[in-house]
Amino acid sequence: MPIVNIFEAKTNLSKLVARAEQGEEIIIARNGKPAVRLTQLESATKPQIRFGGLKGKIWVADDFDDDLPEDLLKEFEGDIFPPMPPDPVSSDPAPPSLAKDATKAPAP
Repeated sequence: MPIVNIFEAKTNLSKLVARAEQGEEIIIARNGKPAVRLTQLESATKPQIRFGGLKGKIWVADDFDDDLPEDLLKEFEGDIFPPMPPDPVSSDPAPPSLAKDATKAPAP
């Protein structure tokens, strides 16, 4: 396990990283005292995808993509809640700047 000082590590960082990727462990020292360890990440290798790994362990119901029952569909669409009453604070239908433009007749 080689020990390098910080200046040397900054100068040769790419080379040290390449060595670490090959599995070598490198200690970086500050003022001659070991400070950090440069190593290869354990998760650096991409996991293999294994298709069919859950075959026979899960199932999808035959009616999975059928229409929802009407009562459940209403819950998703919001029909079970009454309409909101108008806000008493904003009785103006539009801000004054927009209301002026609304009174003008549209150009032919």
